Amino acid sequence: MADEAGVMGPVGYLVVEFPGSKMTGEGLPVLVDLVERGLIRIIDLTFVTKDEDGTVRGATLADLDGDGTTDLAVFEGAASGVLGAEEVDESGAILAPGSSGAVLLYENVWAAPLTAAIRRGGGELVAAGFIPQDSLVAALDASDAN
Repeated sequence: MADEAGVMGPVGYLVVEFPGSKMTGEGLPVLVDLVERGLIRIIDLTFVTKDEDGTVRGATLADLDGDGTTDLAVFEGAASGVLGAEEVDESGAILAPGSSGAVLLYENVWAAPLTAAIRRGGGELVAAGFIPQDSLVAALDASDAN
């Protein structure tokens, strides 16, 4: 799980919404590629649905669309137990009714050597963040306008 001397790269999470529960699966091969190239490690991956009445529930990884095929079987077992019912509820709360979502908890494996070097140098990674692309683009556009 950890790189040298128990050091992991920064851990992040993503919640992705699929409005109307329409998921093409186009991102799944890219996710597999990131794992296979050793850039990230999936700690947990779970799917959430939100009914029209607001009811939130977890969905199985193997058959999210209910068609009986195991199109997501490659992700079975990607569950450390860190994401539980509370996280499913919190993630589902931000989804629009009638939508589904994916919650991904991942380690940035590529950064583990940097984290180890920082620790050896007496530092400690105390925070990490994520800026949504739309927010970054808007901030850059505003900066260019000034």
